Amino acid sequence: MELITPGLGLLFWMTLAFLLLLFILGKFAWKPILKMLHERETSIHEALNAANQAKEEMKKLKFSNEQLMQEAKNERDAMMNEARKIKEKIIEDARLKAGEEASRIIESAKESIYSEKMAAMTELKNQIAQSSLDLARLILKRELSEPREQEAYIKGLLKDYKFN
Repeated sequence: MELITPGLGLLFWMTLAFLLLLFILGKFAWKPILKMLHERETSIHEALNAANQAKEEMKKLKFSNEQLMQEAKNERDAMMNEARKIKEKIIEDARLKAGEEASRIIESAKESIYSEKMAAMTELKNQIAQSSLDLARLILKRELSEPREQEAYIKGLLKDYKFN
């Protein structure tokens, strides 16, 4: 029954032991425990701040990355447009060059045809002149006294002579 209704001496000693324990804990344990709790609270707060900063930096990096991607797309589009323009210019230059070359070839062919035509005409004139000279030689070889005989002879020679 003493536990249910404690005596005055037990209460005194228990209070004294509790106060002594409270003093010892206050002197040696609570300061380091509170210091460690404060340090832990500070480190948790710093970690949360660092996490928030990292989150903000991730947002900035994401935005920066999106900007870089947009710039890269714009640059790619600009390069494609420039390449397309260069391709069209090369094709147009080639077309113009081919047209000039075709005109030059046609002009050269015309000149060649004209010179060959002139050469053929000169050759034909030379052959006609040579044939005329041959006929004149044959006619002059034979001297005829009568104009009728001379005319018949010339007609016969003309029939016999082969024109080239």
